[in-house]
Amino acid sequence: MRPYLQFILLLSLIFSINTACAQTKKLSVDDQLLQDSIYKSNKKKILNFSMKEFDTLFFEFFTHKNDPDVLLTKTEFYNYTVQIAAFSDRLAKLYPDQKEVAAQNKEHWLSERYEDYLEYKDSQKK
Repeated sequence: MRPYLQFILLLSLIFSINTACAQTKKLSVDDQLLQDSIYKSNKKKILNFSMKEFDTLFFEFFTHKNDPDVLLTKTEFYNYTVQIAAFSDRLAKLYPDQKEVAAQNKEHWLSERYEDYLEYKDSQKK
């Protein structure tokens, strides 16, 4: 029961972040191709992630994102967001009753734009 509660808590956290940071702009074709490439090359690995490995990835991304001295490259940025999105596939398989929430989380993470990240980084400098 405890892993189920952790899963619900994690999804709630991710969903609240997703709602607060909702994106309305579309990704460029180049960005979508990069995401597809990252997704295909990491899908199998991510589907076998433990919750601990996912937590490490998730918090590492937010640490880098919020560190004003770190600027992720486009590939690094999408590597994090796509892996986080891919983990939603694993959660949907583990918790079938949460498929809709997992699909929403995946969609959100795949809609993250590098340009928005760069704007965020610029605002950190001010």
